[in-house]
Amino acid sequence: MAQVTQRGCGVSILGDTQNLSGHSTGQLGLDGPEHAYPADELMPLTCRGRVRGQEPSRGDVDDALGKFSLTLIDTLDTLVVLNKTKEFEEAVKKVIKDVNLDNDIVVSVFETNIRVLGGLLGGHSVAIMLKEKGEYMQWYNGELLHMAKELGYKLLPAFNTTSGLPYPRVNLKFGVRHPEARTGTETDTCTACAGTLILEFAALSRFTGTSIFEEYARKALDFIWEKRQRSSNLVGVTINIHTGDWVRKDSGVGAGIDSYYEYLLKAYVLLGDDSFLERFNTHYDAIMRYISQPPLLLDVHIHKPMLNARTWMDSLLAFFPGLQVLKGDIRPAIETHEMLYQVIKKHNFLPEAFTTDFRVHWAQHPLRPEFAESTYFLYKATGDPYYLEVGKTLIENLNKYARVPCGFAAMKDVRTGSHEDRMDSFFLAEMFKYLYLLFADKEDMIFDIEDYIFTTEAHLLPLWLSTTNQTISKKNTTTEYTELDDSNFDWTCPNTQILFPNDPMFAQSIREPLKNVVDKSCPRGISRAEDSLGSGPKPPLRARDFMASNPEHLEILKKMGVSLIHLKDGRVQLVQHAVQAASSLDAEDGLRFMQEMIELSSQQQKEQQLPPRAVQIVSHPFFGRVVLTAGPAQFGMDLSKHKTRGFVATIKPYNGCSEITNPEAVKEKIALMQRGQCMFAEKARNIQKAGAIGGIVIDDNEGSSSDTAPLFQMAGDGKNTDDITIPMLFLFNKEGNIILDAIREYEAVEVLLSDKAKDRDLEMENMDQKLSENDSHKQNAEEATSASQDVGAVSEEPEEEESSDVTDPDSLSPANADSDSISISNQDSYVPGTDEAGAPEPACTRGDNQPQEQKTEAESNSKVNWDNKVQPMESILADWNEDIEAFEMMEKDEL
Repeated sequence: MAQVTQRGCGVSILGDTQNLSGHSTGQLGLDGPEHAYPADELMPLTCRGRVRGQEPSRGDVDDALGKFSLTLIDTLDTLVVLNKTKEFEEAVKKVIKDVNLDNDIVVSVFETNIRVLGGLLGGHSVAIMLKEKGEYMQWYNGELLHMAKELGYKLLPAFNTTSGLPYPRVNLKFGVRHPEARTGTETDTCTACAGTLILEFAALSRFTGTSIFEEYARKALDFIWEKRQRSSNLVGVTINIHTGDWVRKDSGVGAGIDSYYEYLLKAYVLLGDDSFLERFNTHYDAIMRYISQPPLLLDVHIHKPMLNARTWMDSLLAFFPGLQVLKGDIRPAIETHEMLYQVIKKHNFLPEAFTTDFRVHWAQHPLRPEFAESTYFLYKATGDPYYLEVGKTLIENLNKYARVPCGFAAMKDVRTGSHEDRMDSFFLAEMFKYLYLLFADKEDMIFDIEDYIFTTEAHLLPLWLSTTNQTISKKNTTTEYTELDDSNFDWTCPNTQILFPNDPMFAQSIREPLKNVVDKSCPRGISRAEDSLGSGPKPPLRARDFMASNPEHLEILKKMGVSLIHLKDGRVQLVQHAVQAASSLDAEDGLRFMQEMIELSSQQQKEQQLPPRAVQIVSHPFFGRVVLTAGPAQFGMDLSKHKTRGFVATIKPYNGCSEITNPEAVKEKIALMQRGQCMFAEKARNIQKAGAIGGIVIDDNEGSSSDTAPLFQMAGDGKNTDDITIPMLFLFNKEGNIILDAIREYEAVEVLLSDKAKDRDLEMENMDQKLSENDSHKQNAEEATSASQDVGAVSEEPEEEESSDVTDPDSLSPANADSDSISISNQDSYVPGTDEAGAPEPACTRGDNQPQEQKTEAESNSKVNWDNKVQPMESILADWNEDIEAFEMMEKDEL
């Protein structure tokens, strides 16, 4: 793309990105036929297209793929925004000629609506605009709209429910509940999935004059509104599509609900129906009353909105400041946006989830655009050049950390900088669009962006649809609109002008108190329920003091309704039944004790895990842009203290289980070997003897990948491993093949082994300068990691190579834990070890030092253990809160 130099900010927006989609766009370089076309997505690390069924399943993520050239369709109107009109014309012809919407494949109704139907409608909107201008698209005769209508009819069978809420999935060829459909048995859907249809479906009706689409989308919205929790005016995350019962009763503005709120406000703007604004204002009042805890936005329970449902936030809530700008509520938008920006400055990207004290909870980042979206809207509202600097930071981080030879790769772990072979279509559909618009002057645009409204996928729908082919609909009269105290917001239209033209310091004055909120403060997230207790009575027994062999402790447990069960394998299981407690107060004490025990166990488990490591390819033509997630070893050099850089070489024999026969090829190199047939430590000793400066073990399980499998740690052999002084890392088969393919193509391949990807400029001017740490393999054995960590360790054995085991009985344990190991259960539910990252820590810890979440087993004595059967933490919290409700004397909620 061209340099954008307006407003004194010389910024190259994402540069000459190559091979990103299915069509050519000049400098944008979307010449995907070489690598990806006509696949749905590009896999930027392996430079090929992602075709559903030909790659390992990623679960629900793959429901967005329908063999309909997803990225191509999703990117159509982006090309026009970027003034790539010739390329847009070529792309439209490709869609018309090549895309088939009648595939026998099950897809997500939500994703297909916002990405494909929205993409076709957005493409049609700008196509007719260009045609009217008289230079381009003169041949266009509504072909994209015809395809959109065809797709709309294919989605309609999903609405065949008594409630009007759609099934979450539909077969493009056979619909729902057809013998060959392979779908239609689902009972639940998320609120956003059912509530994010009205813009696309109404636009389709208004464009075509066929009212059925808008009617179906309105019915779904009406049903959700009717099922809101009446006393709090909040909605849950998931709902039963047949009964309307809330399945998950937590409520927030992030994943599962986010775009439902967005579409209520935008439906009012596009369609002019006052009832949508009334509903939005009612919900917004509840959000600001219960969920907003500036600068945080924390999930609560819809029945007890003063009780926080979790101690972490997900990255999708980053859209909310932008929605608040459209609402006209600028102050909280600035506050939350600034908090998010501080997190980004710490990790380069926004982690998928982070805790209230800003530790990483989920470390992935799939290049989501929501923060860029809010940045754009805040700049439009305030005119503050600070937000141009924010946008510049986003662009620099994308080019520096995410850009790879074939595109932009999602971050597998923001702490290590490792990549995932993934580039979702929304990256081009939204991220490119918002970043370009942030820096574009009006004269840079070939049309007036103010004539359009953005869908949740940033597709453009013209505002003139509000007066075209209007559907006659009955206003919802089942519930009177709740009059709100804050009349300032009652009838606010989105305001795209500068809201504070006479006070340029307004935004800065709000940001200033938050500039150090992440790095220099360590707030502990305290729920309002805890806060209301103040310094009141604590449980008579604290989890940290509990000893399973203490008779007094057992008597206290019994009084609190907590049973202790001795299992055959020597572990002890705790089960809490509130009805067996001596009193309601004792039952509450029991619940608090169980929660403390879970937090203590979760914290201990985190302390015992080694974080993931990174293998970064730094030689030509990669120049540090490809970073692979690697599993650590419990022996050898500590890569958090010393990095190792060198060229790689394959050893003989490849399994590394005997003396190396090609030591001349391995000396002063990083040895590549295959997993299996002997212990990891034996492989390390053999290559170290041959003169290698490091080792990478590649999984022998064909097709294994860190995308679909949890990382594990390479354990020692049960002997003293202090003699191993070189670093050892483990790569799954897919990641290992990236290095092996690079060797076959380029011969000399240099990598950097580290705990975190090294900052790199695109030019890597200093790539030939070896790190001084290369010689650090000669360090004293005492500097190597000798205190093995036991959680998630994997010992290689000739017969049981994939067995997870505990190898070190001396690992950390609670200070006063009994010799029996403990597993915890609440009302016969088992507690997961890594799903909840809200456990309190004794001191401030930086998120980039937090270990990656891993599936683990702990079977050693003298520590808190988890049972193998686990449930999501939200489920456990729901159980607890139902017990709390039983003993709290509160008025009964009306459903």
